[in-house]
Amino acid sequence: MTNEEFRKHAHELVEWMAGYMDNVEKYPVKSQVKPGEIFNQLPDNPPAKPESFDLFMEDLGKIIMPGISHWQSPNFFAYFPANTSPPSILAEMIISTLSAQCMIWETSPAAAELEEKMMIWLRDLIKLPKNFEGVIQDTASTSTLAAILTAREKSTDFRINDEGGVNSVTLRVYCSEQAHSSAEKAVKISGIGKKNLVKIPVRKDFTMDIQKLREAIESDKKAGFRPSCVIATLGTTGTTAVDPLKAIGKICAENGIWLHVDAAMAGTALILPEYQWMLDGREYIDSFVFNPHKWMFTNFDCSAYFVKHPGYLIKTFEILPEYLKTRTRGKVNDYRDWGVPLGRRFRALKLWSVIRMYGVEGLQDKIRSHIRIARRLAEMVAKEQDFQILAPVTINVVCFRYKPGGVKEEELNKFNETLNHKLNDSGKVYLSHTVINGIYTLRMVTGQTNVTLEHVEKAWDLIKNTARAL
Repeated sequence: MTNEEFRKHAHELVEWMAGYMDNVEKYPVKSQVKPGEIFNQLPDNPPAKPESFDLFMEDLGKIIMPGISHWQSPNFFAYFPANTSPPSILAEMIISTLSAQCMIWETSPAAAELEEKMMIWLRDLIKLPKNFEGVIQDTASTSTLAAILTAREKSTDFRINDEGGVNSVTLRVYCSEQAHSSAEKAVKISGIGKKNLVKIPVRKDFTMDIQKLREAIESDKKAGFRPSCVIATLGTTGTTAVDPLKAIGKICAENGIWLHVDAAMAGTALILPEYQWMLDGREYIDSFVFNPHKWMFTNFDCSAYFVKHPGYLIKTFEILPEYLKTRTRGKVNDYRDWGVPLGRRFRALKLWSVIRMYGVEGLQDKIRSHIRIARRLAEMVAKEQDFQILAPVTINVVCFRYKPGGVKEEELNKFNETLNHKLNDSGKVYLSHTVINGIYTLRMVTGQTNVTLEHVEKAWDLIKNTARAL
């Protein structure tokens, strides 16, 4: 493709992008294709001769788009937000054009220094203590892995990195039963082992039971285990429950345990003064993660990971082959030492774009709007005799089920599962589910960038009508 051809097609593509954003509500929210349907339309072998961009775009529309679930639709209420916004998309276009490799300061000084400044902006926006430093990781899963690996090394005086863990003391990691699956994945990857992840029961509000945590730690210490890390969650995936941070932090401080806080989605709400209560106990935190790519309108991937003592993090991950030695080492942040990958994208640019073009007040207005919509939805659900709210509405997630009269309790799970599939198969809305105390639960997330109360009211009417017609 020549530069002139690129210029022509790039202009066409921007029109396509803008058109997609204008018309995203018209697509079925959840893809309606069957397994294998896309795969079977693709040729068995790559083309021997070059093909045109026009043909590529034709196949995009004919083959690929029917297999896309539209996360940017305001009728997408499933899983969690995976938001983007025009400022983020424009910055991502620049990032792709520059294609900078941002592994160390020398390879892209602006990328390293902008990242450092953006982490200060975010730290101060959510009001973490000033002694925290941050780095952009790809996902919260990677951030949690970094936290557990750092805790592992700190707990063993950095011996496992050097000697391996075969003859090491058995470490224990603790989280609530409602914690994200990334905790389990991280203990497996770290070598600590899934059997050494202790899942603490939760209270009626689905937050970690502090007494059970204390008992588990004391029992493990008596048995010869070494408690290494506790993961507290601000906004659990299923119900957005907020673990009692200060009480957990005090237990960690008493026992010399690393405290990692997973606030992947809910952390964005910390930019609101009225949600700073979630961070009560921040003085006990060792590491903290939240994802601007979930609820801060910055497209994937962009996970903000903060640590109180970056020296522990760097000592866990740093390695210095000859070809990476530079004259600036020690004077700047070489972020490839702050996590697993060597190669790094210029992700700070889209954060800079989003924060500047929305402004702090604009971001706060959007987040407050999503929270108000969730509360209004909860009121609508509670008014209906044949629907039931199943968890406290903390932020932007409403958990509920259809509970009609005359249907036995043991049949309600299947009934609500059928309702969920019927709604999603309609293409008009997309909801996901969780299971709470054995109850199949519908989850509705009001966090998509452009969602309005009108979208939610329309969705709620569809839910009621579909449920009652079953």
